[in-house]
Amino acid sequence: MNQQALKQALINLPDNAKEPVVGNIFMPEFCKELGFDKLEVFPNYKTGNSKDAVDYSLRHNRDNSDIFINTGSNPRILIEIKGRDINLTEGTAQYKQTVNQIKRYLLSPKCKSVQWGIITNSQHIQLFRKHGKVVHPASTSLEIDANNINTIVQQIRQKIEHTPKALTVAIYNNKGGVGKTTTTVNLAAILTLLGKKVLAVDFDPNQKDLTNSLNCQTQKSTFFSLCEDKNNVVSIKDVIQSYKVEFRNPKKSLSFDIIPCDEIWGQKGEDEIRTLFKLDRLRQVLSKVKYHYDYILIDASPNWRFFSQSALLASDVVLIPTKHNDLSSLENAAKAIREFIPLIQKVKKDGSPIALPIFWNGEKIGEVAKTTAQKAIDNIINKDKSLLPYFYPRYTNTTKNRHIFEVPSNAYIATAVFSHIPAVYKYKIAYDYYLDLAKEYFLQ
Repeated sequence: MNQQALKQALINLPDNAKEPVVGNIFMPEFCKELGFDKLEVFPNYKTGNSKDAVDYSLRHNRDNSDIFINTGSNPRILIEIKGRDINLTEGTAQYKQTVNQIKRYLLSPKCKSVQWGIITNSQHIQLFRKHGKVVHPASTSLEIDANNINTIVQQIRQKIEHTPKALTVAIYNNKGGVGKTTTTVNLAAILTLLGKKVLAVDFDPNQKDLTNSLNCQTQKSTFFSLCEDKNNVVSIKDVIQSYKVEFRNPKKSLSFDIIPCDEIWGQKGEDEIRTLFKLDRLRQVLSKVKYHYDYILIDASPNWRFFSQSALLASDVVLIPTKHNDLSSLENAAKAIREFIPLIQKVKKDGSPIALPIFWNGEKIGEVAKTTAQKAIDNIINKDKSLLPYFYPRYTNTTKNRHIFEVPSNAYIATAVFSHIPAVYKYKIAYDYYLDLAKEYFLQ
């Protein structure tokens, strides 16, 4: 590596360098420092989405028969560059436009293998992680100069070269009774059925609904003892339990893993818990298995105390169930997006977690009820326009589409808990609902 060359390239850029100049002077050295040679960098890469072409696509060559510049197959990183006349400071209109641009490229047909996206104008740089359909920040928009460029690029390279397998999802609403546990259990079950390796975590000690619904029994090594352990005596493998279902026709078995919640968590008060554990303790524990699972789903507490804050701090994204006939669930979703999640982002300092759009969960919705709910949502959005894409993700000035994804009410889903079997494994209608949920939010 020639870190001096990258630093010098940045110094050599004119203050008003346009995009072609940034590309010619800065990008060759930048790609080298990321660990890619000329044959592994494909410029003006066609994404397969209409006429869209991203400035650069990168992937390491596998052998002499698979030279990326020749094949262009299975790209891993996309880089969109801008000139210094484009302001990539977070919150600016040009920044938002560029972020939407890289997200569109990342989700394009020829980019399904891509795991990372980068935007830069040689004054700012930001890294994005792509997991299936989910794109979330892996850094904030960082100011770069000759003094810090090498450090920042090495940090980006370190993340890219050690890509975690799992997407960690907190299922959260500050309002109880919106079906967080039902969502967690059935989402884990459907993802498992689709061949994904899943870990479900019960971090709601006041209710322990996930633990109880799957009939998990406390073991000698508990979740609490794992978090309390500072000498690496307790192994996370001893805490994780496997939930398995055997099917007769056709004969097969399916299993996903669980970290159940033990009694001692609920016996401790908020002040004592905060004395015993730092807020990022859950994140530290789960980091040990982020390379072993495709999805880690956290059933979070319906409050804004230690457990829910820890769950969000450990997550990449937040999935928010709501009910159309429960104004409190909508207002609490808005509060989580507007206040709680930004607080956690400030602690993490990498731009995550981000909120996924809300969805209606477990209630039958007629047109009259839907209209009433839309009026309530409109009132929420009128107070804060930034909430629009989280409530109406398909809404534009031209389409005015107020679509909200729904998991409709079904008695089978609610009663499946008594058999300790996820509804998706028992009923076709439940299977269809949660397959749609997985496709809507997670699967590309």
